Amino acid sequence: MPTKNTVIRALHDVGAAAWFGGSLMGAIGVNGAASAVHDPRDRARVAAAGWAKWSPANAVAIGAHVIGGAGILIANRERAKHQQGVTANTTVKVVVTGAALAATAYSGILGAKTAQASGHPVDSATEPASGTPPEAASAQKQLQYLQWALPVLTGVIVVLGAQQGEQQRPAQILSGVASKIVARAS
Repeated sequence: MPTKNTVIRALHDVGAAAWFGGSLMGAIGVNGAASAVHDPRDRARVAAAGWAKWSPANAVAIGAHVIGGAGILIANRERAKHQQGVTANTTVKVVVTGAALAATAYSGILGAKTAQASGHPVDSATEPASGTPPEAASAQKQLQYLQWALPVLTGVIVVLGAQQGEQQRPAQILSGVASKIVARAS
């Protein structure tokens, strides 16, 4: 008999939503606002300050998502074994979540290197100027890509979560279990 998993689903979904929304807002808002700072020597400091303010909330969001995801995985382990498509979705989602975690951690490392440019001119949070220290400039160039990779990866997590919700409709469960039985019999 199905049981309610409201708390773990809420942790999973709200955590993913905050992780996605924060990464998208950071790429557009924080990094965009840094380029609007008049003095190019203050741009890296402003971007670093914005990301530093967001980091604790982001860590909570990621933790909530991971805890909720683990809870959902445990609660649905039997369905994942016996319903066609559930294992594939779950596997892809775990891999994408791992990639998003790695990209988030690497962004933090690069952000710390970019913060070293404080007091030196930069064109924006992710674009060095001619006077930007080389290590910070290299980090900025990498962040040009990672700032967009994170919203893409976390957006995929949200979409896969929606697909998992659809897989729990009674008709989907019946057809998925039937497909799995046929596949096993073949």
